[in-house]
Amino acid sequence: MGKHRKIKAHLSKPVSSITGVLLLDAAAAHMVLREIEASNNHYIIGPKRGHILVRIASEFHPQRILEIGTNVGYSTILMGKELPKRARITTIEINPEFAKQAKENIARASLEPTIEVLVGDALKIIPTLKDEFDFVFIDGVKSQYYAYLQALEPNLFRGSMIVADNVSKSEAQMQDYLKHVRESGLYTSRFIMVENDGVELSIRR
Repeated sequence: MGKHRKIKAHLSKPVSSITGVLLLDAAAAHMVLREIEASNNHYIIGPKRGHILVRIASEFHPQRILEIGTNVGYSTILMGKELPKRARITTIEINPEFAKQAKENIARASLEPTIEVLVGDALKIIPTLKDEFDFVFIDGVKSQYYAYLQALEPNLFRGSMIVADNVSKSEAQMQDYLKHVRESGLYTSRFIMVENDGVELSIRR
């Protein structure tokens, strides 16, 4: 089965299957993740919605990952602990203090992939990126999701996967983004509800 068909099949799985727990035995990473969870940081994706990222990383093994909205590195570590050394994660954070904490947390997690934390406005940084990305996680300013995607589209290809967080709670702020991924014909897209919020999982056609 080709990669695109395999991902389509993945989208047809029950939500309970997609959000199943698939954690590897990476003691350092798990310790850092538990510390961040215990800090009651309300801006991280959290362990339940985060399992969607874990599932994608562990099943589809993306090699070039872009994250918009690093915060303190929680989701970066979730993905990174599932990926091999040859993978590369580029993550963008506008808040210098969060970026500093993220770098420290990522270093303590002892991850295999190469991880680059870029500090600044994602809308200014994205046009400077040369890589094509097979997986993108968007968790930045909610009203800018569509602008992020527009800037990103030259760096995507058929089969690239995009996960947008907080789609239920912040739906009103991202109507243009949701309309584009659901109605433009450029993506296969579905909403996945997890507890009191959810993500939009989209695949470039």
